[in-house]
Amino acid sequence: MDLMAGNLNIMRVMLHVNQAQAIHDAALLLYLRRRRRRMQQRRRRRANWLRPWLSRRQEYGWYDTLLVELEMEDPPTFKNFMRMEPAMFHELAGRLTPRIEKRDTNYRKCIPPGMRLAITLRHLATGDTYRSLSFGFRVAHNTIAQIVPDVCQAIAEEYTAEVCHLPTSEEEWRRVAHGFSTRWNFQHCLGALDGKHVGVRCPINAGSLYFNYKSYHSIVLMAIVDADYKFLWVDIGANGAASDAQVFNSGVVRQFLEDERLHLPPPDPLAADDRVTPYFLVGDDAFALKTWMMKPFSRRTMNYDERIFNYRLSRARRVVENAFGILANRFACLHRRLYQQPAIVEKMVMACVCLHNLMRMRYPQMQNQDLDHEDEQHNLIPGAWREGRIMLDIERVRGGNRATRAAITQRLYLKHYYSSPAGSVPWQDRMI
Repeated sequence: MDLMAGNLNIMRVMLHVNQAQAIHDAALLLYLRRRRRRMQQRRRRRANWLRPWLSRRQEYGWYDTLLVELEMEDPPTFKNFMRMEPAMFHELAGRLTPRIEKRDTNYRKCIPPGMRLAITLRHLATGDTYRSLSFGFRVAHNTIAQIVPDVCQAIAEEYTAEVCHLPTSEEEWRRVAHGFSTRWNFQHCLGALDGKHVGVRCPINAGSLYFNYKSYHSIVLMAIVDADYKFLWVDIGANGAASDAQVFNSGVVRQFLEDERLHLPPPDPLAADDRVTPYFLVGDDAFALKTWMMKPFSRRTMNYDERIFNYRLSRARRVVENAFGILANRFACLHRRLYQQPAIVEKMVMACVCLHNLMRMRYPQMQNQDLDHEDEQHNLIPGAWREGRIMLDIERVRGGNRATRAAITQRLYLKHYYSSPAGSVPWQDRMI
């Protein structure tokens, strides 16, 4: 009897297990059927891979309608809309096509290279959000989010080596120095150095790393500019909490200057002088005084010669402020706090720099009204870029920069030179 009872219990347990397994299998089968039904319904809903209003971009989108009208009927407005002449736009589109062209798929046609370029230039020119641009160009905002970084990177890769590079020979450096000598009456100057903040949204988990002294998050654009407002060298991407001295000291140019690897011209006499003097950059008081870096005197009480020297140096140094000013006026995205990640913002800023230099080379008179200039009496007339100036100077650091004895001696000599008959200009006395 005990054996039969035990077998009966075992059979009951097995029956319960089989029933539970059957219930589980039935539930799993029901779940799989429902899931397959949902997927089929989703496929039916995605029969059109593009929203209907987006599919009519050729009939109503800006690229195929507005830009065509502006190019044919109102080229100046086209230039204002794209920040460049129609011929320059088509040249860019032609050169960038191999880098940004995509292939059609079985589901949709690709966006033409010219439209990809137009979307990117409009974003750089205005700083409009991707969603705002999507309504005008009739391209989905998530697609624009992929287009802008790709085109900016293509611009940088295509043009950086051509339009934005440091001179590689003594003769090229001498041409830069000749520009400062003839236009700004400052001898042996090889470029003006300064930095600007580009506002960004606080990156995830960044804390205060990008938080600058003006109480917003930013990355730093450090640049050396020649006498014609073209960027010779840029360093983009340092966190906003860093000072300009820290950014420059951590860059390769500072190390190359220290190691004499930039092929600078050897020291030679200034105009109408017989004492050899090194060539140098000019900067503000944030930088260390070196034989290759001259900066103004910063004492509260300065004598006549020091004030003259500061005035002469400032005429050369303000070209970098003007370069930043016309860069931001042409590409107004730099006036805004960009919401992309810093890596994408770096690509955007580099593309703006390349396009700025390209336009200065092809159309040197464009936007000259935005620059500071001098009247016949050499009085400074502020450029239009100062009226809407939003870009901010980097924090000025006064400590930690030790001047070498040779640099101090060199600046004192330049101070006396620009107050002497050999180096003075007729109008400088009334400017101080």
